[in-house]
Amino acid sequence: MTGMASRQFRWPLPVLAMLLLWLPMVAMAQTRAWLEQDSIAAGDAVTLHIETDEGAPDYAPLNADFALSAQSSNRQVQWSNGGVQQRNLYTVALTPRRTGTLQVPSLQVGSARTLPLVLQVSDAVVATPQSNATAFIETEVDDPAPYVQQSVGVVVRLYFASQLASGELVLDTPSGASLQRVGEDRSDVRQVNGRRYNVVERRFLLIPERSGALRLPGARFTGRSAGGFFDDFFGNGGDGRMNAVGAERTLQVQAQAVQPWLPLHSLQLRYTTAPSSGRTGEAATVMVEAIANGATRAQFTDLPVPDLGDAAQVFAEPAQYEETFNGSTPRLKITRRYSIVPRQVGSLRVPGPRVAWWNVDSGSAQQAGLPDLELAVAAGRAGAPVAQPIDTDAALPEDAAPSVASSLAPTAAGTRPWPWMAAAAGLAVLWLLTLAWGWRRGRHAVAHVRTVPRPGVVAPATSSRASVAELRRAIDGEGFDQVEALLCSMAGVERLEQVIERLADPAQRQTLQALQQARWGGVGDVTALRARLRDSFRDGPHWSGASGAVDTGLPPLYPPRQP
Repeated sequence: MTGMASRQFRWPLPVLAMLLLWLPMVAMAQTRAWLEQDSIAAGDAVTLHIETDEGAPDYAPLNADFALSAQSSNRQVQWSNGGVQQRNLYTVALTPRRTGTLQVPSLQVGSARTLPLVLQVSDAVVATPQSNATAFIETEVDDPAPYVQQSVGVVVRLYFASQLASGELVLDTPSGASLQRVGEDRSDVRQVNGRRYNVVERRFLLIPERSGALRLPGARFTGRSAGGFFDDFFGNGGDGRMNAVGAERTLQVQAQAVQPWLPLHSLQLRYTTAPSSGRTGEAATVMVEAIANGATRAQFTDLPVPDLGDAAQVFAEPAQYEETFNGSTPRLKITRRYSIVPRQVGSLRVPGPRVAWWNVDSGSAQQAGLPDLELAVAAGRAGAPVAQPIDTDAALPEDAAPSVASSLAPTAAGTRPWPWMAAAAGLAVLWLLTLAWGWRRGRHAVAHVRTVPRPGVVAPATSSRASVAELRRAIDGEGFDQVEALLCSMAGVERLEQVIERLADPAQRQTLQALQQARWGGVGDVTALRARLRDSFRDGPHWSGASGAVDTGLPPLYPPRQP
């Protein structure tokens, strides 16, 4: 029995040989990960190495606590134990987002997983101009105690003494606020403590979303210097790494005070064109300029349009914007042009614009305004063109006839327009003769033009794909005044109320009514309203005026094929 048992568990020689060859390959198939260092300072980067013969690692879990850069891979092939073995080496540079004890999580690598690793991150020593460091960072904030929804200008300046081969400057978005980079980087050269530095200046807009303490993390720079010939030759250049961390800032955000809410450092209004006289039926131009210190285009509500009732028509052009910086404070210049067409002879009073705003420096509600304009309106000149709104999709307004009669009154009081009447009659006779000639030539005259409505609601001819694309871009990143101007342009009207009347979709009408309340009444959440506009006008406005096909009476160019 003993001999039989020993023969039963004896392995054949070919099987043992295969096992001996397989065991080294199993060892090589193991996936492992290690860090170049287990402790670094904040702002420094550490390299993570992963060795495997599986696929590429999934770095997504690292993004929670680290900023990733300098990813690379290297494949190595070697002959071992009579066979070809392959292994891949992946590396990635990790820059910690916070200090303390951080864990590099387990990563999925093909069908295998790496073991978690521990990294100790200590507080960084913030370099200052007095330290004569190779690189340091300055951060300037224009208001350390801003209000909710106030535009705060943040300027980050990177000073570096050596020429850069590569580098990355990062400012993380703080919790409870939005951060947006604006403009282009500016370069300069400055002398600090007798040392020459290259300076890169980068600007940001910080908008707090809630009151309380707001921690703005220090900006981080990681790069490599280009070095020099002698430094590289004698080995004095090291690895060429340059790191710098800026100091953290804590802002005390104050709560929103009044409605409507427009927090600014200052607001100035002025007339650039202010007429004192006008004529009936002719446009008088009024131009208003506003300069707002501490606002962006997305925050500033448009300059109001004066309401003159039946005394005159007002055509307001879309406002023009110019965004700049005054030091570290954003500055917005708004220019808007109005065309006023009087309807009556006499004195016309045009109310000056009024804009309510909150002075963040004094902490008080204020109102900027301009004086009213008094126009002495005389009778329109004979033969002068009458300024009338052109709207091919709308019916003729009820007050159009009195307006035309008023503008033609001086002509009737003078000589009778017999030459014009004779010319019109001659044109009519020529037109009739042309029709008769065409009929005799056998041409098919159109006896009746019939509009066939299409099913559903179709946008008017003024709308186009480009207009819808512009509307989407305006909703995503422009101000509400630009959204209103695009909608009015697509509808061929002058005011948002007319746009609402033309819409067939109740949801779109309600959204624009909410837009009016938010702009003029200061009611509603701006972020939620922008999302509502984006959802309601995803595929463009739904107009109530259906556009149809014109039946000309001609046979179709491609008649349907008979079965």
